[in-house]
Amino acid sequence: MENELKFAVLIDADNISDKYIKIILEETANSGIATYKRIYGDWTSPQLASWKAVLLDNSIIPMQQYSYTTGKNATDSAMIIDAMDILYSKTVDGFCLASSDSDFTRLAARLREAGMQVIGMGESKTPQPFISACNQFKYLDLLYEKKQEEMEVPAPQTKKRREKNKPQKELEKTKKTIDTIIEKFSDEDGWIFSGKLGDQLSKRLPDFDVRNFGFTKLTPFMKSLGCYEINKVSDGNDQKQIYFRVKEGKTK
Repeated sequence: MENELKFAVLIDADNISDKYIKIILEETANSGIATYKRIYGDWTSPQLASWKAVLLDNSIIPMQQYSYTTGKNATDSAMIIDAMDILYSKTVDGFCLASSDSDFTRLAARLREAGMQVIGMGESKTPQPFISACNQFKYLDLLYEKKQEEMEVPAPQTKKRREKNKPQKELEKTKKTIDTIIEKFSDEDGWIFSGKLGDQLSKRLPDFDVRNFGFTKLTPFMKSLGCYEINKVSDGNDQKQIYFRVKEGKTK
């Protein structure tokens, strides 16, 4: 569609596995259209051999960057230069930066300063500064694990394994953020619209995604926390507007 955002998908082959490619493209498609699909690395290296078939299947352009000096990451520099060239071409609305490398933190910040929508994608080991520099951040290893479970594990077992993906401290951080948002944006009765909560969560926690905790929707995730009331209100058009508030007696 004409009003869909256009994204440049730039992948750091040095620290992103080819098994994540479908997730990278699917997550980008959820936000817009991938008009650039480029991957950076030294394609003379046998370490990148597994990527070669994937590139053809997904129409991704390999960008050759020789490792001129041991210990220096030439791939990062090539990817950063290309990103800036694309930015100045004014042909995209955003970037998907697929890497677990903190070296792209300044790039993500610079692209956001220019008004670009920046989606970061990497593994759980990605340093927090890079995550925070993005508008959104997707954990590829968690999304991959969830997809594998859906394919291989019967539904009852999958349900039992929920919330094991993200550590407890991440869940507690999310709860505190939810409470802060509700306190700030709720009405006089303490209710907040689900859309408002989701929007504020993504702004405050770039890496927030209910799928990280084993869910596909915000409402089941909120219910699982056991701290919030849920109210579904009909809008008169056979649609339900969902609201949340902190349960009485629950400490914020």
